[in-house]
Amino acid sequence: MTTVSTETGTCPMLSVQPNRGLVDEKFQVSVTNLLPNQEVTLHSLHLSEEKDFWEVFGHYISDEHGTVKVARKDSLGGTYKGTEPMGLLWSMRPVPGSILKLHISNILKPMIVLISVYEGHLTQGFSQKAPLATSITERWYIAPGVQRVDVREKGKRGTLFLPPGPGPFPGVLDLWGGGGDLVEYLPSLLASHGFASLALEYFSPKKLNTADVDTSYFEKAYQILQNHPMVQKDCLAVLGLCFGSAITLSLVAYSEVIKPQCCVCISGGHMLLVDKSLFDALTKRKSEHTDKIRVNEDNQIICRDILLSIPTDPTLKADVGRIKCPLLLVTAGDDQTWPAVECAEDMEMMMLKAGNGHLLEVLTYPEAGHLIEPPYSPHFRATNFNMQGFLEIMVMLWGGQTKPHSYAQEDAWKKILSFMRQHLYFSSTLY
Repeated sequence: MTTVSTETGTCPMLSVQPNRGLVDEKFQVSVTNLLPNQEVTLHSLHLSEEKDFWEVFGHYISDEHGTVKVARKDSLGGTYKGTEPMGLLWSMRPVPGSILKLHISNILKPMIVLISVYEGHLTQGFSQKAPLATSITERWYIAPGVQRVDVREKGKRGTLFLPPGPGPFPGVLDLWGGGGDLVEYLPSLLASHGFASLALEYFSPKKLNTADVDTSYFEKAYQILQNHPMVQKDCLAVLGLCFGSAITLSLVAYSEVIKPQCCVCISGGHMLLVDKSLFDALTKRKSEHTDKIRVNEDNQIICRDILLSIPTDPTLKADVGRIKCPLLLVTAGDDQTWPAVECAEDMEMMMLKAGNGHLLEVLTYPEAGHLIEPPYSPHFRATNFNMQGFLEIMVMLWGGQTKPHSYAQEDAWKKILSFMRQHLYFSSTLY
């Protein structure tokens, strides 16, 4: 912590506790030794992996003791308003000229956030002014003691994260979305909460033989996780995000090998994808619906119209009524990518018809957008997106309003962890 004396002779102090923690852990920010009723601005700054700056700020007035406690005080303006203990993270946005999404590719390094307090209510020009006090906080996606193990077995590419301790642990097969490559921040965070988690790479045409990415590819990855000595083979889950949710639902419904104790699908639909080759299936879907592809003035593809046809076209849908394990669906009411609410309603009807309605739990967040990520992650309403090998760079409209979207991320994460603990730690043999 660094402090700077003001002209009035006071020496403000800024505290962030804990100053090092997991990204889903709350911190307490407070400023002391201000003047009574002094106007100040709290400002967070982060330099991304792409060397772009992201910032957030809130306007506060100190109490009669010259103190601002962010968890108890209203922000009167800035990038967020009201009493928001974690507003200095979740309302973060790129400074002008920066890219529109934070990419987390190296989970072995923390997200460094510089939090400062400035005199007066500022809206710009922070780099040109001296702060009254500053503090640095580290936000980690991996807890101390979690092991990261490269998996290069039987043609599979992935990363296994093992929690600290003797084990064995419940296991989670993590299937990220259609952006491709190996994305590790969610499984590393799951391992930090006690789940052995395998991040599987399956959507990288430059690294994988696309013809080999079929049902057996995922089944062998599931077996790698299942047979690991640090994993409880009868306590497994599959977690899918976005495009990975569609694959999860297809696999759990039809595979004779992938029989998890539960599965979680975040912001996804029941598009039938895994039959022969994943990429053959995608190419077929694209060719069948080329009339629904639109482009904007920059010739970038906007693909939501293709996805809107899923709930009404039976040839596109996986029969989720076949699923025999507890299923948690996390959906966003303002999802501008998938027709999430319509898909959830359709899946609920399928499971009720099959007599499996009691296995389904649906969480719907009315004003949240598609990218429901770990708590306190910034909200992205729209970004450029490249679905490798299927569609070129396009505009993805994720949707959502920042404050309710942040609430959705925090609430959904707690309930996802609770759901998996319930079905993997306490009742794994009931289904």
